[in-house]
Amino acid sequence: MEHMGELPALVHVTHVEVIGAHALRLTFEDGTVGDVGFDDSEWRGVFEPLRDPERFAKVTVDDGTIAWPDDGLDMAPEPLYAEALQRQVHKASVGTR
Repeated sequence: MEHMGELPALVHVTHVEVIGAHALRLTFEDGTVGDVGFDDSEWRGVFEPLRDPERFAKVTVDDGTIAWPDDGLDMAPEPLYAEALQRQVHKASVGTR
């Protein structure tokens, strides 16, 4: 696993939408919109409470990334951006028609 693509300069999350029990649609400041999924195996340690879909759905945007303020948790935006790029969604531009 030596091949690591170069990550762009830090790109902040500007909007989050819950689209499934453990799936989010993220919008980034550069206009990228993509879906990011999390399976149950990713919820270990301090993140384990987020296995509960109701708790997971309390996600917000905080300081440029996604966070669960009630639990004191957040995630680094870089891997979220990398996954969003792989699962990009095309959305109509705001203000068209």
